[in-house]
Amino acid sequence: MASVTGPTSPAPPAAADYAEWCAARDAAAFGPHGLATLAGTVWLTTGADPGVPAEATLSSLLLRRFEREGQVALRIYDPARPDHKGLEFIERYPHDPALAIPGRFDATPADPTPTRAVDGYLSMTVYDGTVRFTLAGTELELLVHRSGDDLFAAFSDTSSADRDSSYEFRMIRIPAPGPDGLVTVDLNRAYLPPSRFSPHFVCVMPPATNRWQVPVQVGERRIVPRDQD
Repeated sequence: MASVTGPTSPAPPAAADYAEWCAARDAAAFGPHGLATLAGTVWLTTGADPGVPAEATLSSLLLRRFEREGQVALRIYDPARPDHKGLEFIERYPHDPALAIPGRFDATPADPTPTRAVDGYLSMTVYDGTVRFTLAGTELELLVHRSGDDLFAAFSDTSSADRDSSYEFRMIRIPAPGPDGLVTVDLNRAYLPPSRFSPHFVCVMPPATNRWQVPVQVGERRIVPRDQD
């Protein structure tokens, strides 16, 4: 699948790394059992674990177990879905190396925070800490989870109107902080949530702290369908 990422002339190492990241994202989104192939999430129980395996195949379908606060579901990935739905490629804003911004991670866990998933599910979330940095003269905070060695968060910004969704937001992974807590928040690697590729994902939307009143016009912008000019 194609991506709108800028010129194809030889690039410096940082831009080359970004191009590799974009290619990996395209593969994760549109691969044979990628994000865009999720055709259904079937909730099986709200009680005892039904013993669903982590993963299984049925003909061309991939079946994968999913859990949310003790509830178990079966996700069904169908390689034919992107063609059927007309999904074609991820459009991205131009890369801007100036928007790889230094910040600092505070590992103090946040108080339980009310959150809502895109399907309306309400929960209380405990974030593992806060990343603070400055964008265009505005000091911003980002409640984050630890995800392996990285930090992970969802956020929204005022460029959301430039993307077509009623609950628009994006996600970002931040490499592990150093011993002093310093991090680099590379907003070029802001990416669309799985729920933009299929309505059967149940992504958690950003908490209030992560809803910024500044534009972030880098990273992934939207998914372009085949029938759009």
